[in-house]
Amino acid sequence: MAVVGYARVSTSGQDYETQVARLSVHGADKIFSEKKSGLDGKRPELARCLEYVREGDTLLVTKLDRLARSTADLYRIVTHLADKGVAFKVLDDNLVDTTTRTGKLVMGILALIAEFETDIRKERQMEGIAKARAEGRVGGRPKTIDATMEARIAELRRSNLSIRKIAVEVGVSKASIQKVLERTS
Repeated sequence: MAVVGYARVSTSGQDYETQVARLSVHGADKIFSEKKSGLDGKRPELARCLEYVREGDTLLVTKLDRLARSTADLYRIVTHLADKGVAFKVLDDNLVDTTTRTGKLVMGILALIAEFETDIRKERQMEGIAKARAEGRVGGRPKTIDATMEARIAELRRSNLSIRKIAVEVGVSKASIQKVLERTS
């Protein structure tokens, strides 16, 4: 049962050594640290840390915002830790400690907030889609193959040209050619 620390600062001008020192003082045996923005979805040291921790370990951070970029991100990470049997503690916020009943309650509340945020985002997205449709706009990529191009593809296929050669001739992928031929055959 190890205590594993994670320290992060957002910019190269900042220094995570203060976090590392605090984590060490509070018993962190192994510490992962990196200089990455919290908004950056690719945080390799966090990924290594989450892979490293084992059942019975505790992940320790100095502040909540050092670990997650949003409530939903925090909930995803803490759920992953719980699934592995790993506890989670925040030094600057004693209420966030999944080894206690109160800490588990706080994480449950954060989970509800994350779900609420997701629902609001989805609702706004659906409103935007409905508005766009009402204005005559449809989502998705514009079609690259029109009726004229479909006729050309069919003509080239009737002249026994291979799908690969048709794709080169027309300037689209082989998969697109195959889809057109399936629809028109």
